[in-house]
Amino acid sequence: MMPINFKSINPYDGKLIAEYPEQDYGEVEKLLNNAEFLCKTWRQTSIKERSQLIEQAGIVLRNSADRYARIISMEMGKPITEAKAEVNKCAVVCDYYAKNSAKILAEESIRTEAQESYVRHDPIGSVLGIMPWNFPFWQVFRFAAPTVTAGNIAFLKHAPNVFGCAKAIEEVFETAGFPKNVFCNLMIHHEKVESILAHKAVNAVAFTGSEAGGRAVAEIAGRNLKRTVLELGGSNAFVVWADADIENAVAAAVKARMLNCGQSCIAAKRLVVVEGVYDEFVEAFTAEIRKLKTGDPLEESTQLGPMARVDLATELQRQVQASVSKGARLLVGGKQNNCFHDATILTDVTCEMEVFKEETFGPVAAIVRAKDDADAFRIGQSSRFGLGMTIFTTDIDRAKKLAPEVTDGCYFINEIVKSDARLPFGGTKCSGYGRELARDGMIEFVNRKTVYIL
Repeated sequence: MMPINFKSINPYDGKLIAEYPEQDYGEVEKLLNNAEFLCKTWRQTSIKERSQLIEQAGIVLRNSADRYARIISMEMGKPITEAKAEVNKCAVVCDYYAKNSAKILAEESIRTEAQESYVRHDPIGSVLGIMPWNFPFWQVFRFAAPTVTAGNIAFLKHAPNVFGCAKAIEEVFETAGFPKNVFCNLMIHHEKVESILAHKAVNAVAFTGSEAGGRAVAEIAGRNLKRTVLELGGSNAFVVWADADIENAVAAAVKARMLNCGQSCIAAKRLVVVEGVYDEFVEAFTAEIRKLKTGDPLEESTQLGPMARVDLATELQRQVQASVSKGARLLVGGKQNNCFHDATILTDVTCEMEVFKEETFGPVAAIVRAKDDADAFRIGQSSRFGLGMTIFTTDIDRAKKLAPEVTDGCYFINEIVKSDARLPFGGTKCSGYGRELARDGMIEFVNRKTVYIL
């Protein structure tokens, strides 16, 4: 049987960029078997050497940022300015682990009755990363940078529509001087993931993607007793209290909802606004959304490009139409043209509507009216997802007191929810479990080994 060819299609014009043949299982198994030997040699390199290599990866990223950004924009439609920012953010995460890995992985001495007792942090082996298309560089680097610097091998199963990005990322590691296949692409269909996870060479999996995909990966990993980190969907609330600075709140809300054409797990998908400032907020927010420039993602002036695939735009359109049929008011946009979907605002949204209950992965803002601040907080927390929440207010002390009540993995006051190399990132409930970035992201994939000497 001939190998499947994965096609990379430019969502802006529908043109074929490249085709990539699927690796047969014999080739994949050879890579997996080789990883067992490679793990033994790679883990013996010093943390100093590994830190220097990941630092060099950051330099490679910065030196080729324009070229890598162009690949991102062509494959999944991200505006070129955002694509450049994504590449540079990957360099920042490389810098972080270059500077901090030795401290993170240092032995922890613990006083007991023993002559000596301490905790070591040793690599666990090979980690499979299953990554999405929406941030095709960033999602990979925030998994791969701590994983390989800790002394593990990283396998990448990327989304098929961004295999050009996957090859470019592999190039980054090779150019930086990493041994061949310490970071290794697997160009395979998702149906092969089960057999790979079951392979004795794979010790853990990091998955970023849909809730359904996360459940499937967790089930396979659980059956095979493999460690997992799941970063799944989100329906973040962006709460605007009565005392908020509306100008700042609107500026943040536009960015939080429309960045990457709204295709982000941490986007502000539910804008919950208190009655007293509702009309003012909606008017100002609408004015700013109307100003967004849609067009060719390779043009510097473009703020809103196409969605990554036609089926994604079609699904978003279904959610909009279903919500309108239940009483949502279509204020702006609402139309789809192939991969393009209008920047859309729906008001009079209630908790029973699709744009509230489901994750809307595209440029649709659902605005909910709340009676007061307490009601706004309650509505914001009324979701089966638990990735992040934002509150805009001038009373920071009052907002801080609510931190223990927030069930999400992230809580931001007067700022959009975003990932930062220095801070742990992850969700709760249907948004997954485990943490990426900072110390937590590295510790997820090491063996915290207790050593006790009587």
